[in-house]
Amino acid sequence: MNENSHSFHEKELRDGQVGSVSAGCAPPPDKDGSAVLAFREVSISELKNHSVLQALTAEANGWEPGVVSTEVLQAQEEWEAVDSIHLETGSRASMDQPGQLISFSEALQHFQTVDLSSFKKRIQPTIRRTGLAALRHCLFGPPKLHQGLREERDLVLTIAQCGLDSQDPMHGRVLQTIYKKLTGSKFDCALHGDHWEDLGFQGTNPATDLRGAGFLALLHLLYLVMDSKTLLMAREILRLSRHHIQQFPFCLMSVNITRIAIQALREECLSRECNRQQKVIPVVNSFYAATFLRLAHVWRTQHKTISDSGFVLKDLEASAKKSPKRLLKTLEIYLAGVSKGQASLLGTQKCSGPQAPHSKDLTFTGVCDLSSHSSEGTWLI
Repeated sequence: MNENSHSFHEKELRDGQVGSVSAGCAPPPDKDGSAVLAFREVSISELKNHSVLQALTAEANGWEPGVVSTEVLQAQEEWEAVDSIHLETGSRASMDQPGQLISFSEALQHFQTVDLSSFKKRIQPTIRRTGLAALRHCLFGPPKLHQGLREERDLVLTIAQCGLDSQDPMHGRVLQTIYKKLTGSKFDCALHGDHWEDLGFQGTNPATDLRGAGFLALLHLLYLVMDSKTLLMAREILRLSRHHIQQFPFCLMSVNITRIAIQALREECLSRECNRQQKVIPVVNSFYAATFLRLAHVWRTQHKTISDSGFVLKDLEASAKKSPKRLLKTLEIYLAGVSKGQASLLGTQKCSGPQAPHSKDLTFTGVCDLSSHSSEGTWLI
């Protein structure tokens, strides 16, 4: 092989420009190993996109799996983790690198390390009660949160005061992760655009729909999609939200569930469980997921539609705050069934049909849109 031929093949392999790879036809041998050298200079994350590997792994017959199991989702998560590994010695992926998925714990750690003092001043950790309401709560209400857990509770409420900042790389990674996990896409998406309406935001900018829940609403969605078992639940609820009759804005509904979780925390409805587990954030996360699961069950079995949204959420909040332990147990049973491949939220219900309208075309009533006559400020954060 002459020098010109060597340079041509090396450049072709580096650029990933391979014309075709057919079954039973191997590329010409490379005596001096230039192809191997070329591949060694490509990071693992780039190898996934290399045309040679794409051609070898392409599905010739268009086969698609019928059922996505927890094992498949876990395998996908492990493969996606390869993005942060490189062959070069000492190299390390940037934490703010676009396209890199972010875990719930990593996003939470970000808020634990940045200065949130300006947001913390706005929070009201507990509901202020006076008169008979205060006496009744003292005698018959739930126990107070242990002193050692109050800082963690305040962090949750402080995050709920933080908005979405599209200039913050971590905020962008959270949005990208939510989008990729819910849709199964491997590609980045714009932080503004119609694709967010497809997921159930009312506009092209998710930041405009976080009223009353702040960035905590996005953290809850991140929590939901980054665990293989709750991801299956999230995708089933997303399917239900696209039903041609029972459609609802998925992400906007999730924001309202986060508002309910915030209110339950402030009213000390979760204090007993938090004290028992000696944790706040995991309890709030599980309460959010359990409430979302309960909403989907009610929505499907009682044939609710978008016109029922406000009243469904109001009843859901009342029942969730009254019996949080029962709600959490329901989630535990459901997730145990998912692990065994026995749980299905939608069953055999067919959610396909005429294309559901965009979220902006739906008249959605959330918990903040219902008038409340409670003197305890039920809808305040």
